[in-house]
Amino acid sequence: MFRTKIPPKNNSMPRYLTVVIPYLREDQRGPLLEAARRNGFEVSFFLSNAEALPHLAEAEVILGSGTELIRHAPKLRWFCSMTAGVEHYLRADVVPADVLFTNSAGAFGVSIAEHVMMVTLELLRNQEGYRRIMQERQWVRNLPFRSIKGSRILILGTGDIGIEAARRFRGFEPALIRGINRSGRCEEDCFDRIGTREDLEDWLPQTDILVMSLPGTPYTRHYLDAGLIGLLPPQAIVINVGRGMTIDQEALVQALQEGRIAGAALDVFEQEPVPQDSPLWEMPGLIMTPHISGNMALPYTVKRCVELFVEDLDRYCQGQPLLRTVDRKAGY
Repeated sequence: MFRTKIPPKNNSMPRYLTVVIPYLREDQRGPLLEAARRNGFEVSFFLSNAEALPHLAEAEVILGSGTELIRHAPKLRWFCSMTAGVEHYLRADVVPADVLFTNSAGAFGVSIAEHVMMVTLELLRNQEGYRRIMQERQWVRNLPFRSIKGSRILILGTGDIGIEAARRFRGFEPALIRGINRSGRCEEDCFDRIGTREDLEDWLPQTDILVMSLPGTPYTRHYLDAGLIGLLPPQAIVINVGRGMTIDQEALVQALQEGRIAGAALDVFEQEPVPQDSPLWEMPGLIMTPHISGNMALPYTVKRCVELFVEDLDRYCQGQPLLRTVDRKAGY
């Protein structure tokens, strides 16, 4: 634990900020210390929830991840999740109605968009095939592969992740980048067209690369179901970096087994960890990663989480509305 005591302003009661970030570096503490200092908080840093739990009795504000932090903080007034997805908090109903609840949406787009580029290129350029050939110590150079250039891209979810992915795809000169969201609107110019769920049936047959970055809500459960998967052309690849529940995983497996789509890359799954007996482990044309596309191991992600929190901490202390308040009804 690392704690910095800051004298309360005008002899007022001390205020306590608890920060629980396993990947927080020494140089990333500076903005948090400065924000605490100007707002009259005593700040404590912990590297794990287990380390923090005995010290939460007086915590007014917590920046961290995990329902147990909330349950052990009786004086909590604001909880900021270090994650973008918040469905596990809402499902467990652990955030009291009178506690402000924000997330770190806006911090993960760079990391996840780079992951999307990586797996897209691996799938299109047949890296699975070439990796297998090289492991067998063979020298074969004629496996077919494709390009992002000229491809038709559809991104489901046009928030931070979808926008950052679209920006990167744009540099590869695709034929078309379309996005789907609930409103049918997006302020960014990285999409050629924005549509809603009603456009999916028309757009999926014209899609070569499908990227999913949807939150996990009752509305998005099996958003891509068997019927919609069946509309994809045989050369299509599917990439999911949102939530595993947004794809009918069984239907996707069947489409891969039957060769009705060209491949898929999943960073999220309906059950995590993936069971040892799952057919996913042996599925050809499938890239699996253990929910790491937005991992905190990337220093930029932690830095951005801190910046977003500090911005809201200043607003919190000035009595202004917070910028990243979770819509508990919508689920994100």
